Amino acid sequence: MKILKLLVVLALVGLIATFYVFELGRYMTLDFVQSQLQVMQDYSRDNFFTVAAIYFLVYVTATALSIPGSVIITLVGGAVFGLWWGTLLVSFASTIGATLAFLTSRLLLRDWVQSRFGNSLKAMNAGIEKDGNFYLFSLRIVPVFPFFLVNLLMGLTPIRIIPYFVVSQVGMLMATLIYVNAGSELAQIESLSGLVSVNILLSLALLGILPWLARGLLALLRPARTPRHFPRPRRFDANVVVIGAGSAGLVSSIIAAGAKAKVVLIERHRMGGDCLNTGCVPSKALIRSARIADYLKRASEFGIDGATGKVNFRKIMERVQSVIARIEPHDSVERFTSLGVECVSGEAFITSPWSVQVGERSITTRAIVVATGARPFVPPIPGLEQIAYLTSDTLWELRDLPQRLLVLGGGPIGCELAQSFGRLGAQVTLVDQAPRIMPREDEDVSACVLARFEEAGIRVLTGCRAKGFLKEGEGGVLTAESADGEVQIGFDKVLIAIGRKANVEGFGLEDLEMPLTERGLLKVNAQLQTLYPSIYACGDVAGPYQFTHMASFQAWYATLNALLGRLKKFSVNYRVVPWATFTDPEVARVGLSEQEAKEQGIAYELTRYEIDDLDRAIADSEAHGFIKVLTVPGSDRILGATIVGYHAGELITEFVLAMTHGLGLKKIGATTHIYPTLSESNRFAANAWRNARIPTHLLPWAERFFRWRRG
Repeated sequence: MKILKLLVVLALVGLIATFYVFELGRYMTLDFVQSQLQVMQDYSRDNFFTVAAIYFLVYVTATALSIPGSVIITLVGGAVFGLWWGTLLVSFASTIGATLAFLTSRLLLRDWVQSRFGNSLKAMNAGIEKDGNFYLFSLRIVPVFPFFLVNLLMGLTPIRIIPYFVVSQVGMLMATLIYVNAGSELAQIESLSGLVSVNILLSLALLGILPWLARGLLALLRPARTPRHFPRPRRFDANVVVIGAGSAGLVSSIIAAGAKAKVVLIERHRMGGDCLNTGCVPSKALIRSARIADYLKRASEFGIDGATGKVNFRKIMERVQSVIARIEPHDSVERFTSLGVECVSGEAFITSPWSVQVGERSITTRAIVVATGARPFVPPIPGLEQIAYLTSDTLWELRDLPQRLLVLGGGPIGCELAQSFGRLGAQVTLVDQAPRIMPREDEDVSACVLARFEEAGIRVLTGCRAKGFLKEGEGGVLTAESADGEVQIGFDKVLIAIGRKANVEGFGLEDLEMPLTERGLLKVNAQLQTLYPSIYACGDVAGPYQFTHMASFQAWYATLNALLGRLKKFSVNYRVVPWATFTDPEVARVGLSEQEAKEQGIAYELTRYEIDDLDRAIADSEAHGFIKVLTVPGSDRILGATIVGYHAGELITEFVLAMTHGLGLKKIGATTHIYPTLSESNRFAANAWRNARIPTHLLPWAERFFRWRRG
């Protein structure tokens, strides 16, 4: 491939050099062509096919090399060969030349452009793969777009060659006819600027815009194809009905109510959803108690001798419930009612794209927002049904600390809870069939967390597949298979934490034949619309990220689209998505990881800063972990950042802000950070990027300069 690229470059350089060295451009001027027009016409009459072949090759070469003068050559075609033969020759020659330029651009530049800017070009690539022919046709039909520029830019995209050729052939035909026809009057043309009238150019521009206008009009007038047809009510009880009062549903409701729309919020269980009752809030309260227990064990590190403490697991779990109770009013029926939301308790059932049934009540609505969340996924492992297993939903009912806890799953939930229970005194064994814990993160990140787990006495078995459970007393035994053979693990309690399953059953989606993704999520478009345009989905039920903050983020888009209907559409953007796993050390990330960059073939430069060198981390006896930042090669533009360490979830925010607003590492490095703080680590990471790019070859000259300055 490298040899082929070199040969193509040499050929291009040779041909372009020939054009300019021998001043071939003088043969493509209006004056020269007009002076030789009669000679060309006379010679063509006697040697038609020879002249046509030479003309064809010249046109293909000129367009393939993007040499200026295509308008003149087109005019010559009309003047020498007439309208029909001229149109035939120009049409095919220009398309073949354009395709050669397209292929050259693809061969020489596409891989480099995609590797350097691939992350930023994701949306464009997806659009080209879906509607590339439509875009190309619109560009081809309007001659005001530079012919050569379209060829070169399209070569950088994923559009296929055969559609490119066909669409170009058809799209350029109208303009070709106009210019070839103008060539019949070549002798009378005084300048190229007056060749085509303003009216003709405007007409062609209108032709190019027309497909876009027609497409938009059809989208407004033609409803999406749906499996079933439902009669649309003449009047509506509400503007929006929101199903589910978790993070996504609450945010949707409050946005709609804030806009003074009539909104009905339906929840079958508890306001606040998983995050408040069984997820984020209780788990962080438990993690805090576990950290305090760990600090008591480490008290001598801080110069405190004889510190003792006994874990009272019942009190810890009661504290967890008290934390929930304190936050609960934020998500309460009373608060949301005071904000203008009608809160309804009960099972919702979607009976049509415009109606929801709750008990005996039927509510008609202009839009429905499905925010039903997700639940822990319980795998069909033989014997599990005989075990009183725990999930992240039922764990909080415990009041006695299990002596032996088996955690099945090495993702964020499994790791957070495994470490917490280990610190509180349980003997924890964590099992996962993946080759390492936290497989979504880079290997060095997983290794850092694993080392801390092993130091704390947590037994971690990765690459280990659960085969079956056997009940034994109040607990049981897991039989698992690893590379070293079969292993049996006894436990008093088992926590199933291997993922979450979207709640898509039991409230009418099956009757609507609503399509799901391969992961079992509701299939939505960029505006978070489902198959039915009046039904939207956000949060864990829609994915692709099952985080509380992303549920709130999506809810904003889903609600605005639901309220504004067809007047204005807002597309959700996942370019900057942060998340954190609250183990110790914490792991926080935004954007690309090294693993993802390699998988996607995106070029990057890596900058790394070790937090064990940070003054505040040393003072706090938390000097561990690192920051690594991926940047565009040769630039300080951030592709992604990962932080492993104390309060990483707080520190990542600076990189989230930078990526959101297009700020590079230079800006972070030039920002004053308070000393001594953990946030200084972000500035040091940014300065590490700058220091690696100091032009060291100039330093000897600087030394000589300053020596001279000293006299």
